[in-house]
Amino acid sequence: MRKLWSSVTVAAVVSTLVGCADGAKLIQEHENGGVVVYPFKGEQGSVLSSFRKEALTVIDKKCGDRSYAIVREGETKGRIRVISPIEGQEEAIEERRWGIQFHCR
Repeated sequence: MRKLWSSVTVAAVVSTLVGCADGAKLIQEHENGGVVVYPFKGEQGSVLSSFRKEALTVIDKKCGDRSYAIVREGETKGRIRVISPIEGQEEAIEERRWGIQFHCR
């Protein structure tokens, strides 16, 4: 019973930490555009990521009342986080990221 409880606890902690991943961020900003990145899960894909809508909102805010064009987009450098949900155990979580370079018109 204790082993089952440990497994459930580890799964809950990992799910919580993955859920706390950074959302969409404007990582490069220019007068008329920039680059926004957001995390996505491989099986879900970048277009269906819940963070894509957030990324497009960041672009809308940057461009204001002007329209924008997506210049280029694709997978960019992600990161690997090491977590220790239980003392003495470590787990690596790979976070994949998608980038959108845009230009305000």
